[in-house]
Amino acid sequence: MNSGMAEKILKYLDENNEVNTLKLASILNEDHQKIIGTLKSIQAHGDLVVAEPINEKNIELTEEGKLVARQGSHEANIYKAVPEAGIAQSELMKLSNGKVGFSKAMSNGWIFVDKSVNPPVIKKKVPDIKDIAQEHLQQIEAGNHSSITDKEKAEYKKRKLIQEIVIKSFLLKKGPEFSTTLTKLETDLTSDMLLSGNWKDLKFKEYNFDALGVPPVTGCLHPLLKVRTEFRQIFLEMGFSEMPTNNYVENSFWNFDALFQPQQHPARDAHDTFFISDPQFSYTFPEDYLSRVQSVHSKGGYGSQGYRYDWDLKEAQKNLLRTHTTAVSARMLYKLAQQKEFRPVKWFSIDKVFRNETLDATHLAEFHQVEGVIADYNLTLGDLIGVFTEFFKKLGITELEFKPAYNPYTEPSMEIFCFHPGLGKWIEIGNSGMFRPEMLLPMRLPENVRAIAWGLSLERPTMIKYGFNNIRDLTGPKVDLEMVQRSPICRLDK
Repeated sequence: MNSGMAEKILKYLDENNEVNTLKLASILNEDHQKIIGTLKSIQAHGDLVVAEPINEKNIELTEEGKLVARQGSHEANIYKAVPEAGIAQSELMKLSNGKVGFSKAMSNGWIFVDKSVNPPVIKKKVPDIKDIAQEHLQQIEAGNHSSITDKEKAEYKKRKLIQEIVIKSFLLKKGPEFSTTLTKLETDLTSDMLLSGNWKDLKFKEYNFDALGVPPVTGCLHPLLKVRTEFRQIFLEMGFSEMPTNNYVENSFWNFDALFQPQQHPARDAHDTFFISDPQFSYTFPEDYLSRVQSVHSKGGYGSQGYRYDWDLKEAQKNLLRTHTTAVSARMLYKLAQQKEFRPVKWFSIDKVFRNETLDATHLAEFHQVEGVIADYNLTLGDLIGVFTEFFKKLGITELEFKPAYNPYTEPSMEIFCFHPGLGKWIEIGNSGMFRPEMLLPMRLPENVRAIAWGLSLERPTMIKYGFNNIRDLTGPKVDLEMVQRSPICRLDK
């Protein structure tokens, strides 16, 4: 302990009766944390001072907010980038934060899409604008934000332009044992003290007999891993076998074409899929199977008219980060079809997939997919719903709803919803359906074999079980590591 600093604090308190530690740090020209550390040492000597905790909330700009305060808001920069003759939207998207700025500029009525020309262009809707967001952030930076409404502050906070910080300090007052000098505290009771009897006049440092030792540093399982273990155990209990899923990089043929997903489908656009630049293409495919896939896409077959377009091998060769583990299911079903005799199978997998998603409370660009596939003779939609009911019952989730949906590779298709008590609303947790004949028959599976499949999120059921309202509190760079350490073992309701 710095005894000189302690005496300065006590001397100032003796002359002024009370003082805030923040003000005291300014007066003594010392770091506030150093003042707090010295205060703790003073308190160890007895009731010399009384320290009342004070929490003050303040608003400050984030790094992005400081940039907006200097250079203007994203929407204003988008507006300024639009020339009188107009500009293509793709050019605006190249600007920093172009997607956010374009959306805000459109909602503010500053720009519009002129569809009278082909291709359409973005033009200014108003002759000039006032960058309110920049003005507000400049006021906040200057410490004058009384004129800004709570709704506006909430919007800036949502946009990660401002953040609320809590400043903790103490109000110091004289205690019942106040003194301007500190008496040395004894830490040991010696035999000499007992023999001489001077222990009666000494002050001893208090012992905290309830204090725990420093906990050993150990690894902790993340809630996702705990729920993943539960999912895996349930699949194994239901007789499923695990599929190999160790290839994050996939090619478009197995990720899309083998699933009868057309090459013009929007999911194959760079706005939805992460494509690989090096190596950009794959070249090894089962030639006879590739030929049948090309034929069913461009000409049809197996009772289908196909998509009637010129199928492009170059498009199928593109490498990407897989958007779903259904690509693994396609490989496994093809491998199954090459066997001399068909045998019914039940497979599952739990692994990462990647999509170019806009991040929000329930979406991430990198997440886990739980995949289930059953292939057998004459399966029906009733079998699929029955498997769902049993599967989710083992998870303790009974409030389910199914909504008809469209998937290129399943018909019929269903989206699966469950009620999230934390969010107070129904959220989508998966997609399902029966694989189309256009997908299964080119693999040479028997005609009366049906395959039912579903893909679920691992993150969203975990959110429900652990009470998270925002998926970014569960995984990502801002996760509270203490949450991982203190999260209980996830005992799913059986």
